Amino acid sequence: MLTNEAALSTTLSALSDPTRRAILARLANGPHTVNELAEPFRISLPAISRHLKVLTNAGLITRSADAQFRPCALDPKPLKQVAQYLDHYRKLWESRLDRLEVYLATLQQEERRHAPRRTNRKLRRRR
Repeated sequence: MLTNEAALSTTLSALSDPTRRAILARLANGPHTVNELAEPFRISLPAISRHLKVLTNAGLITRSADAQFRPCALDPKPLKQVAQYLDHYRKLWESRLDRLEVYLATLQQEERRHAPRRTNRKLRRRR
């Protein structure tokens, strides 16, 4: 069994490839066979199988046996750990953006306070 840190690294590594992310996106709509998953890609079946092996090792997909078919299905549990990991950083950036918003509002108030007042008087021309 992988530690949480190792599992997170394995999941993030699996998600680093655009082909694997596309495969997961297709599996989000339901189980597919290897041939169905390979259809939109211009790569060989052995290459698709290697991608599926990486996804399986990361725990992102499961493969079952159904007669001669081996459908693949999405297992979103590892994605929850990634979401929790990223949530910490989301909170950090939201906090920083909130502080920036307060700072900018303070600057705007200071600018308004020190800006010269404009009058609505029309300047008369002397003839």
